[in-house]
Amino acid sequence: MTPSGAKPYYFVPQPSYWPLVGSCALFLLGMGAALWFNAVAAGPWIVLAGFAVLLTMLFGWFGTVIGESEQRLYNKKVDMSFRWSMGWFIFSEVMFFAAFFGALFYVRTLSVPDLGSPTSQQVLWPDFVASWPTDGPYLNERFTPMAAIGIPLLNTIILLTSGFTLTVAHHGLKTGHRAQLKLWLFATIALGFTFLGFQAFEYFHAYHALNLKLSTGVYGSTFFMLTGFHGAHVTIGAIMLSVMLGRAIAGHFDKHHHFAFEAAAWYWHFVDVVWLLLFVLVYWL
Repeated sequence: MTPSGAKPYYFVPQPSYWPLVGSCALFLLGMGAALWFNAVAAGPWIVLAGFAVLLTMLFGWFGTVIGESEQRLYNKKVDMSFRWSMGWFIFSEVMFFAAFFGALFYVRTLSVPDLGSPTSQQVLWPDFVASWPTDGPYLNERFTPMAAIGIPLLNTIILLTSGFTLTVAHHGLKTGHRAQLKLWLFATIALGFTFLGFQAFEYFHAYHALNLKLSTGVYGSTFFMLTGFHGAHVTIGAIMLSVMLGRAIAGHFDKHHHFAFEAAAWYWHFVDVVWLLLFVLVYWL
C-alpha cells in the first residue's frame, strides 16, 4: 500500500467461465437463426434458449464486476482502462451509424440524381424523376413521407430534456445529494421509455396511415433502418440507466467511484446526438 492508502497494482481478476457461457449463447443464437430461416421447427426455440443463456451471462458477469467494484478492488489504472474501453465502444457505435448515414448520403446525392439524368432516362428509366423522397424507379406504390413536425419533433424535445435530467442526476451524485440522483435518474428513464412509446406509435401510423414500410423503396428502407437501430440503442440505454437506478437505490456509487454511471451517461448522450442528426437529415431535409 502507498502512504495515501491507494492500491499501486493493476487488479487482475481470477479466470472466469463467463466468456465460455457467452460463446455458447452466440452459438445457440447463430444455429437457431439458421434453422429458423430454413423453416426448421426447433429454430425459434433454440434462439430463445440462446437469449436465455446470453441474459444469464450478462447478469452473472456484470454482477461479478459490480462486486469487485464495490469491494474497491479497482484503482485509477483500472478505472482508466474502463474509460478507454467505453470510449472505443462508443467510437465503434459512431462508425456503425456513420455507415447508415453514408448510405443515405450516397443515395440522395449520387444514386437518385444519376438515375434521373438524361442518359439514364433514355436508356433505363424514362419516367423516373430524381426527387427525394423516392420509392425508386420501378415501384409504383404511393406513400407519404414522415413529417418532421409532430411526433419526431416531440421526441426530439423528449430526448434533449432527458439529457438535461441526466446531467442534473450526475451533479447530484458528485455532490452527495442521493435523493436528487434517484429522482432525476428516474425522470431520465421515464423520458427514454416515453420516447420509445411514441416511436412505436409513429411506426404504427407509418404502416397503416402513410403506407410507409421497410419495403417502400429506398426511402422506406433508409428511414426504418436508421430510426429502428436508433430505437434499439435507446432501449439499451434505458435498460443501462435502469440498472444504474437500481444500484443507486441499493447504495452503490459515491462521488469518487461511479464510472458505471458515467459510462451509461456517455452512452445516453451519444444516443441524443445521433437523434439530432436523424431529425435533421431524415425527417427535416
